[in-house]
Amino acid sequence: MDLFDTVSSDIKAAMLARDKVRLEALRGIKKEFLEAKSAPGAAGGLSDDAAMKILVKMAKQRRESARIYAEQNRPELAEAELAEMAVIEQYLPKALTPEELDAELRRIVAETGAKGPADMGRVMGAATKALAGRADGRAISAAVKEILNSL
Repeated sequence: MDLFDTVSSDIKAAMLARDKVRLEALRGIKKEFLEAKSAPGAAGGLSDDAAMKILVKMAKQRRESARIYAEQNRPELAEAELAEMAVIEQYLPKALTPEELDAELRRIVAETGAKGPADMGRVMGAATKALAGRADGRAISAAVKEILNSL
């Protein structure tokens, strides 16, 4: 079962359980999936890779909104965003620990044959593709920079 079908069936389960927060988040996910499916050039389909990118983007948006709400002293809105983010993250792969991220990036650096900071673009391209959904772009960038500067 692909992610779209999984989310659709989970919507039904959330309706039956009368879980409003989960239902709201799942409906938001399905809306984004449907928009991506009907976008020009999508050919009516949605791969799991494309769905994963959408989920990563949605989780990042929720995290950023919660941070802004917290800064503006609106804890009730921040909590709502964090609750939706928790639902979205259930569909994402488990996030890498800093140690796992470092090991993965060192492997990618070795595979790409990077020799120093000048190869940052090549390494970042491979790393963001390989670690999609499992690590934040900023964390990847900072770790790659550190690794390449030590070469």
